[in-house]
Amino acid sequence: MITLSEYGESRIEVKKSVFIGRAVRIRSVSEAEDFIDQARNLYPDARHCCYAWVLSSGTKMQKYSDDGEPSGTAGMPMLSIIEKNDLSDVAVTVTRYFGGVLLGKGGLVRAYSDATIAALEKASPVKTAIGSSFLISCPYDLSEKLIYMLRNKDWQIEDTRYGSEVEIVCVCSKTEEDALIEAVKDKTAGRVIPEKTGEREINCGSLTLF
Repeated sequence: MITLSEYGESRIEVKKSVFIGRAVRIRSVSEAEDFIDQARNLYPDARHCCYAWVLSSGTKMQKYSDDGEPSGTAGMPMLSIIEKNDLSDVAVTVTRYFGGVLLGKGGLVRAYSDATIAALEKASPVKTAIGSSFLISCPYDLSEKLIYMLRNKDWQIEDTRYGSEVEIVCVCSKTEEDALIEAVKDKTAGRVIPEKTGEREINCGSLTLF
């Protein structure tokens, strides 16, 4: 899944009209609605607060609004950018302060699209997957080479605890579970066997919008 890793905001000006874009990850319809209400409360004197959101958790849902702009000039272009980039569980609002100069339909589409793209980019799109978490308990004399090996293979070390043994908390994608287990066993001549502790979503790398 491709989604957002943080909140993003943009601000562009076109012929004295100001467009403020905001983008965030959502996990429910209520979160999307709260995010839109928040934008309206932040800029109560703005002329328009247009939005688009896509929720893919469970049944896919989507919604958009031109909020008084000419039909097809705001909400639909915003939604198209989300869909074109295969983004999921995402909400975007673009608030417009009218500057007194009419932009025409083409100008509005470009402005709302540019504000949306800029906000999404600021929100750091990432690819995510369901990953596996492992606890690796090892003697001190094996810890340094294990840590080096795990990092060299780009498996994420989330925590390292030092007690009677060194405990390494590491996550990998589900497809790499067996590879991680075998790599640790090989590196320690079978003295250390990773213990799977659960599954959760992991980031697989940042992405650039198009």
